[in-house]
Amino acid sequence: MSNSPAQTSATPRRLGRSILAILAGFAVAVVLSILTDFILHKTHFYPPLGQPNSSGQLAVATAYRTLFGILSAWVTARLAPYQPMTHALIGGAIGTVLALAGAIATWNMPLGPHWYPIALVVLALPTAWVGGKLRLMQLA
Repeated sequence: MSNSPAQTSATPRRLGRSILAILAGFAVAVVLSILTDFILHKTHFYPPLGQPNSSGQLAVATAYRTLFGILSAWVTARLAPYQPMTHALIGGAIGTVLALAGAIATWNMPLGPHWYPIALVVLALPTAWVGGKLRLMQLA
């Protein structure tokens, strides 16, 4: 069985679009998180860089990072060339691995309570699912 030239060239384009969809979703989460962190540091809601945050401050960070994670997964699902939920969940799985790596790397640093990096690990997949589900609801 041989593939036609159209089938052969379509697969790399779809793979490329899949990768770009996931990268775009990550870009949304990273840019919004950095911008929000910057604003909260400038307004003195957060302490100076390098100083630990309180549980209340980290609860706020958890809330907006959760919202940004949902938006990130929605963007990924919106841009996915096929199977939007699968793309959103792949982004969530990558986010889980990155959050776990971050938790391990910073565990012994005096950055604040340990519940925060654990929360980021635990919430990565559920937020991705919600973002993907929102996109599926739009398509229905």
